[in-house]
Amino acid sequence: MDGLEATKVAPYTITYFPCRGRCEALRILLADQGQPWKEIVVTMQEWMKGDLKASCLFGQLPKFEDGDFVLYQSNTLLRYLGRKHGAYGKDDKQASLIDMMNDSVEDMRLKYMRLIYQEYETGKEKYIKDLPNDLSKFEKILSNNKGGFLVGKQISYVDYNFMDLLQNLQVLSSNCLDSFPSLKSYVERLSSRPKIKAYLESDEHKRRPINANGKQ
Repeated sequence: MDGLEATKVAPYTITYFPCRGRCEALRILLADQGQPWKEIVVTMQEWMKGDLKASCLFGQLPKFEDGDFVLYQSNTLLRYLGRKHGAYGKDDKQASLIDMMNDSVEDMRLKYMRLIYQEYETGKEKYIKDLPNDLSKFEKILSNNKGGFLVGKQISYVDYNFMDLLQNLQVLSSNCLDSFPSLKSYVERLSSRPKIKAYLESDEHKRRPINANGKQ
């Protein structure tokens, strides 16, 4: 069940801008885990008024609500839902490996966001040229893990995060995974999981731009 169809029964509420951005990995996780959620969409005009921003703990979105429990920071939200829905490894060691992988995915995402919001016109060519340096590390990790995920044999929160980023990179450079067979099959396999596939094919997903400034 997608977010908008679930507004009457959703235990979770996401407050965010009208784009995929920092929340898409969270939405993919919820969709795959069969968890409905409600969306509160904040336009930039509303955000610039300042009232909502002042009410947010760190002056940032997304804001996530599980009943009366409120969290901020996108990676914290992924970890919280990973723990809650069995997507955080089988023990403390796996959980630590998952956190390590997510920190490295975050490093890649920050580079991507810097390109999109600061250097798109001047740095796109260099970014794409340098991208294999990061991708090759994850290619090795996936090719060595026969379980098919970044850690272990079951999907974890970092897989949702990484899949979302890789799909964004494929939009930026359609052939960026052609030299990385493990990464390419990883994205294809995860995006074909029935509930993820249904979400990715939904109007709710398709109508959102990847980034708030329209660049991709």
